This record gives sequence, structure tokens and C-alpha cells, in this order.
Amino acid sequence: MPGTQELRGRVALVTGASRNIGRAIALDLADAGAAVVVNTRASRDAAHSVVREIEARGGQALLALADVTDEPAVRAMIDAAVARFGRLDIVVNNAAVRPERPFGEMDLTEFRAVVGLILEGAFLCARLALPQLQRSDGAAIVNIGGMTGHSGAAGRAHIVAGKAGLIGLTKALAHELSPQGITVNCVVPGLIATTRAGAVPDVHLRNPPLVGRRGEPADIAAMVRYLAGPAGRFITGQTIHVNGGAFLP
Repeated sequence: MPGTQELRGRVALVTGASRNIGRAIALDLADAGAAVVVNTRASRDAAHSVVREIEARGGQALLALADVTDEPAVRAMIDAAVARFGRLDIVVNNAAVRPERPFGEMDLTEFRAVVGLILEGAFLCARLALPQLQRSDGAAIVNIGGMTGHSGAAGRAHIVAGKAGLIGLTKALAHELSPQGITVNCVVPGLIATTRAGAVPDVHLRNPPLVGRRGEPADIAAMVRYLAGPAGRFITGQTIHVNGGAFLP
């Protein structure tokens, strides 16, 4: 929807927005006219680069350093967004980590850290943003899932648990928040051409996309933009796979 500015006047928070899919989502929402809160936990320089890129394209953006598992930090981030832009209409829960470890070597601390970032982070951002979302006439929450949350994968018990939990959270919030005009959906990327810390997971290697290529971060961003915009108001509680046919639920 290039050039439509369908989100003009809206404000969006994108967690984990310093690179890859999060960065693409932040840029696309800004291109749609939204002011964007660019969140990162530690990658300040990369997130600042995203802010500068949005501003160079004529948009508005705010850098927000916050650990999404830290309730006071999330509250402060949302307060800063409202102080700067006056409202908050869209929350995109993208923050995640994907360290692989055999289940027999995984301790509870590591399990909780990964699940907490993925699932508790989404809970906190949605819950603390709720008063602002309730004031919007077109609010949307979009959770970013993971294909292995549906297929399963070795070495990823904590990641799979967190991403699978997002599906349940999405459905529960869709039921509860729809009377308030808030849509809640989950976008599940397949194998996307991103910068990775480790090797491509075996599940992606065993199931290449039917379209014959990896996806791009922009493919995920386009779906998030659609769900956050006026054309997506009749869609809620859904898990939408954007994977080029690599996984067919």
C-alpha cells in the first residue's frame, strides 16, 4: 500500500525494532503515516539508525530503550510515547531471542528468560498500553509468532513454548478486547532473509518455501501494516502464516 498514508495520525510501538523484521515493520508503519516508537533492549545505535531513517523519509519516531520484561521500564516507555505523541494505537510485539540448546542441557533460568521475553514481554506491553488502546478508534495488537511454535523444533523448547503461548494469548485477548474495538492477531514468519546469530534451524532446511525463495522482512511488515490499518478491522484472533508455503497448517 505504498503512498496511501492509511495510518496517518496513529502511533505505533514496535518492540525489538532495531533490525531485521522489527526494523522493517517500523519503517513500513512509518511509511503508512504512523509515528513509531522504536524499541530495543540494548542495541541503541541500531535503533537510533532506524529512527533517523524514519525521520529522513519524513516520518516521526521515538527511540525507546526498555527491557520488555521489566514492568517499570515498559510503563515508562509507554508514558514517553504518550508524552511525545499524545496517544498510542498500535502495539507490535516482536521482541524475542532464539538461542538453541539441547533440552537436557537447558536450565530453568534459561527457559524462563526466553519464554519471559517472548510471552511475558507481549503481555506487559499489551497490558500497560491497554488504557491508551481503549481510547483509540482503531486499535490493534499484532504479535509476531514463529513457525517452530507450530511445527516444533529440536533445541528450541523455550522458543517453541514462548511462541506457542503467543497463539493462546492472541486468542484470549481477541475475545476480551473485541468489545472495545481492539483487534488482536498473530503473524507467523517462515524462513526470512535476516541476519542470524546461528545456523538456520533444521525445520527450515527440511521445509523450503514452495515459492522457491526465502521471504524478506518487508513481507512480514506488509502483513502487520495491513492488520494495523483500516482494511484489517474485520480480522481478529487469527494466526496468519507468511512463509511462502513452507508450513501449511
